[in-house]
Amino acid sequence: MSRLTITLSEARYKALKEAAVQRDKTIGQLIDESLEFYGIKSRADARELVRRARAHSKLPDDQAVAVAQEHVRAVRRKS
Repeated sequence: MSRLTITLSEARYKALKEAAVQRDKTIGQLIDESLEFYGIKSRADARELVRRARAHSKLPDDQAVAVAQEHVRAVRRKS
């Protein structure tokens, strides 16, 4: 797992720490969930998604890729 150092205002840090305590999570877990909420996922997640889609799809590869690309565009439009 990688480590990251960020700079926050004291007020933002305290708010983040309080939110983590209220949710019984670490600050790292809270940030990780927030990143996922905003659609920032690891490549491993994307590969697993493609693997599962291929396992359940009867579409030819070119059509499956087109469907996947349209889904990505739709998700990005929402962000």
